[in-house]
Amino acid sequence: MSLVLNEDQQMLQQAARNFCQKHTPISQLRQLRDSRDEHGFDRQAYQQMVELGWTGMSLPEAYGGFEFGHSGLAVVLEETGRTLTCSPLIASVLLGGNLIYALGNEAQKQALLPGLIAGDLLLALAIDETPFHNPTRIQTRAERQGDHYLLNGRKTLVLDGHVADKLLIVARSSGSDDSVEGLSVFLLDRNSPGLEVTRQWMVDSRNSASMVLDDVKVSAEDLLGSEGQAWQSLEQVLDIARVGLAAEMLGSIQESFARIVDYLNQRQQFGVLIGSFQGLQHRAAVMYSEIELCTSIVRAAVAALDNRELAAQQVAALASAAKAKLSEVAELVSNEGVQMHGGIGMTDEFDIGFFIKRARVAQQFLGDAAFHRDRYASLNNF
Repeated sequence: MSLVLNEDQQMLQQAARNFCQKHTPISQLRQLRDSRDEHGFDRQAYQQMVELGWTGMSLPEAYGGFEFGHSGLAVVLEETGRTLTCSPLIASVLLGGNLIYALGNEAQKQALLPGLIAGDLLLALAIDETPFHNPTRIQTRAERQGDHYLLNGRKTLVLDGHVADKLLIVARSSGSDDSVEGLSVFLLDRNSPGLEVTRQWMVDSRNSASMVLDDVKVSAEDLLGSEGQAWQSLEQVLDIARVGLAAEMLGSIQESFARIVDYLNQRQQFGVLIGSFQGLQHRAAVMYSEIELCTSIVRAAVAALDNRELAAQQVAALASAAKAKLSEVAELVSNEGVQMHGGIGMTDEFDIGFFIKRARVAQQFLGDAAFHRDRYASLNNF
């Protein structure tokens, strides 16, 4: 298992870095936030990402993809993390596209994946129902009535939910509220009667939505996979997204640290560069060591996603290890970023504050460090 990027991945990394620095800098995030943009991301920039092939990077050629593997998209996400790029890549591609590929029948894949890859279709996964990630605690119910289902329940923290063309709703068709048995995934138009979607702005200025489903009618043909048998595929897709999110967090952490070091080498107190202070050097050394560990675990987890010889449990353990470690270090580095910048780090006019806001949301999304430490222990029978 290689923990370094190969030549193709390095070329992709440089291309993605150049694109993000030019087309999706942090100033764009600031503009989207200040204007309360109705989409929450730059549609033109996203179309350029589509033309670069990012949306189809991990999907098969049969549906218009490029089969570069999850490692390719992870490299891209690492660079989007450096500039805190707002895009539907995580919601639409990592979660939505991979779930359709994992659960959908051939007709559903042919109908949906080419449009997703072409940028004509946006997807969002509605799974969580509490403020904390708990993918098996599903109270939303799906009741079969002839050739359709009626969905009733609530969803929260649906990433890009208000802009998605279609929603992937996780509902329970049988079993108790916490059981992995009886979970089903339904494809639903965002404008379906009985569905109420409320946009929410998260602290990092990203898109989120809450949803209420009141006797929402969905055709049996829009069920993905077999009724009540979605958990195994759903869990695998969640792990793909967790690793992708960890890659994005790695980019954010690296950029935050680079800004810290740059500031330490510029700021003077009493005529002396603060970077010469031994106490601050020690703190920087700790961050550097932790970031190196993060790089290694992300590379290992990404490689595991593309290794078909590994057991699903091994992949899941690496995904949780990566998300737990990146969540811990994101908190450390983002805190240090604000503290080492001093008073100016607390001001909105300075960009370092955006990194701590993004870190806090990314830490919680798809499970925080505590969730994944517990999951890792369970997977290894601790």
